[in-house]
Amino acid sequence: MIRVITVDDHPVVRRGLKQIIAAELDMQVVGEAENAREALRVIREIACDAVVLDITLPDASGLEVLSQLKSERPTLPVLIMSIHDEEPYALRVLKAGASGYLMKDSLPEELIKAIRKITSGGKYISPSIAERLASEYASPGKSPHEKLSDREFQIMCLIASGKSLKQIGEVLYISGKTVSTYRARILEKMNMKTNADLVGYALQNRLIE
Repeated sequence: MIRVITVDDHPVVRRGLKQIIAAELDMQVVGEAENAREALRVIREIACDAVVLDITLPDASGLEVLSQLKSERPTLPVLIMSIHDEEPYALRVLKAGASGYLMKDSLPEELIKAIRKITSGGKYISPSIAERLASEYASPGKSPHEKLSDREFQIMCLIASGKSLKQIGEVLYISGKTVSTYRARILEKMNMKTNADLVGYALQNRLIE
């Protein structure tokens, strides 16, 4: 039996995932969580074979949860699910230790296929993004946002989505001053000057809705 824990802040999404997974005779959802803190607690307490993790959670980024899981249970397969296009995110989450990346608008069959793939030791990405990743590895150039650390990338997306430095600090449990330092570093790395530049770039590269 493949035991799965799902992490998503929307009850409807969790219910849908549970129904899709439960329809398979050799799979079951053994735990659920709606935020990062709860996710870490549930995964520590309940034995599982895979985690389906939303990249956007109310109290932290899925990337932060992934980082913590990789330090505690490096062999646990984690499938990242997101509403965001694969191109700017897939490589980042794979480098961070995820076993796969799946869009939320994918067919149910793709979810099952992805879970089976990662629990058998493989990596799951769509054929289209596999081609893009192959091209990227062959090309020496990097997009500006790929120069950012995971925390810098997260803060850049939060700034671009319209959150103030204080709000970002509250979400990430860091001071506004620390967020301001990150902001300055992000602008320097990306050769930009204002938040408006970040917003325009994030929209153009489909990093935010």
